[in-house]
Amino acid sequence: MKNHPYPSTPSHYLSACLRNAYNSYLPMHQKNYQPPGKPRYEVLDGLRGVAALIVVAFHLLEVYSGGPVHQIINHGYLAVDFFFILSGYVVGYAYDNNPRLTAWNFAKRRLVRLHPMVVFGSLLGALLFYFQQGDTFPPIAATSAGTLLVITLVCCTLLPLPPSCDIRGWAETNPLNGPAWSLQFEYLANILYFFVLRRLPATVIGLLAAGAAILTIDLTMNLDIFNLLGGRGLLANTVVGGWCITEQQCYIGLTRLLYPFLCGLLLSRTVRSPRIKGGFLLCSVLLVTALAWPRLGGEQQGWQNGLYEAGCILLLFPMIVVLGAGSTAGRSQRLCRWLGEISYPLYLTHYPLVYLQTAWANAHPDAPAATHAFVYVAVFALSLLTAYACMRLYDIPIRAWLRRRYL
Repeated sequence: MKNHPYPSTPSHYLSACLRNAYNSYLPMHQKNYQPPGKPRYEVLDGLRGVAALIVVAFHLLEVYSGGPVHQIINHGYLAVDFFFILSGYVVGYAYDNNPRLTAWNFAKRRLVRLHPMVVFGSLLGALLFYFQQGDTFPPIAATSAGTLLVITLVCCTLLPLPPSCDIRGWAETNPLNGPAWSLQFEYLANILYFFVLRRLPATVIGLLAAGAAILTIDLTMNLDIFNLLGGRGLLANTVVGGWCITEQQCYIGLTRLLYPFLCGLLLSRTVRSPRIKGGFLLCSVLLVTALAWPRLGGEQQGWQNGLYEAGCILLLFPMIVVLGAGSTAGRSQRLCRWLGEISYPLYLTHYPLVYLQTAWANAHPDAPAATHAFVYVAVFALSLLTAYACMRLYDIPIRAWLRRRYL
């Protein structure tokens, strides 16, 4: 009798009736923050994967580029700014209009989604650390195993390391996996979203985005309103930076985060995307062209490059997101899903391999061009294989287990 599916007493029956009536009265957005029928933006997933592929190609070519002015795939670093606007859009779409969302539940969902790959990327960087030593990274030879272990544990938590803890020589907040700096700012954006931004109306979000746009213009046009951008040299009139704990680098990282994330959040609330066919191809062409465009103005007229980057961040990337959100994947559906699945593992596993490639290329400057080309292609392919294996054997199973266990 204890397991009977129906209420066993009149009071239980009355309580069940009242509860069912109350649940049926609640609007759908109050019952569940993401109903089963809520569509997924598969084209945006595909664009995230396209941007991740550009990042890998950009990083592998840096060693051959001869400085920021002559960088091959010159604006590949803008992919990070594109990731931030995607993040704002998707977080707003997924978690807005959910008054019952608690801080703990939100934190668990974001940690389950993001942190397993943070840990894996740091462990992979530690595994390959001593294979990267040479003239390119002199501090590696002087780093003891105990020091590496402590640094690895800290990197797995994603806490940013100060320059005094650098064990590579590049002063990165995560010296085992450089791109993790953007995840540190992503976590900051999630904290701001839950405690502040999700409670604000769209008008206020728009005003904050306008203020953040001023910071973007200050950075790209090198206006230096706050006297924090001095000494950037050829990096002036670019948004390059954010991976080090200094006043200048923290300002650059916050500037790169704020407008894109706020703009993405605002778009998710206010803009109804037009329905278009073939949107994935169109948006991919726009995105790849923007990221691969050569530097404008050369070394002497950097303002032209700054104007270009401001236009991409303030106007072009939001337009691509709006078009992508309104597009159907069509025949590209499977490709978009695959690109979306592999994008995050690819972003957080490729850079330890880039360290290896950079150390080898600098140690063999006289190697034939064909050899360098072979190494480049091989490391690119290895990055893809590593990310795919990680996705299938680690990321998807671990997140599935964590969801069952904690969500």
